[in-house]
Amino acid sequence: MEALASSSRAPVRARWLGRVAYDDALALQAEAAARASRGEGETFLLLEHEPVITLGRNADRSDVLLSPARLAELKIAVRESNRGGRVTYHGPGQLVGYPVLNLSPDRKDVKRYVTDLEDVLIGALAGYGIRGERSTRRERVTSVWVGNDKIAAIGIHLARWVTTHGFALNVTDEPLAHFPGIVPCGITDGGVTSMERLLGRRLAVEEVARAVLPRFAAVFGREIIAP
Repeated sequence: MEALASSSRAPVRARWLGRVAYDDALALQAEAAARASRGEGETFLLLEHEPVITLGRNADRSDVLLSPARLAELKIAVRESNRGGRVTYHGPGQLVGYPVLNLSPDRKDVKRYVTDLEDVLIGALAGYGIRGERSTRRERVTSVWVGNDKIAAIGIHLARWVTTHGFALNVTDEPLAHFPGIVPCGITDGGVTSMERLLGRRLAVEEVARAVLPRFAAVFGREIIAP
């Protein structure tokens, strides 16, 4: 096992899960959140999803542009979610990160938590020579952009200051083919991009997951235990 950074708290256990169905990931998050609530440790789940469109708490169903028949043909599931935000797509080629942390007692600030997640992604992208930025033109949009193209989305849920859900970072071009089927996060004046498109080369999602860990450890001041 590898330890990254240091903290007075117990280490956060990072787990690379590979490809996971959305419902299975929800169950894993619920188990991890129960452990965190009991003070039994924190978890950082890193994975790819099977194709799924998720509807956050502020979602408008009309932002799903594909018909039920077309969704079935493409084998894309649709799920409602208790995360913040609107409609987004998850699928192979996208790194999904679900930090399950207890923000009590010293980090009980939702805006800070979201900003920290943005910092993690911006720092990880910088390691590949990609300049990611927060949205400056869109209020209340939690995401990371490269120019006018979104490369990562963030949507979170907190219950008694225990976090679930998290971020989705487009690593390969594969997810991009599915975004025309939705109005991502309700945004109509911007595009989407991926690390592969910007770098001109394909990356392994697991490689990028490992690159995220040191930045996460630094931003959150946590020790990370990863296989």
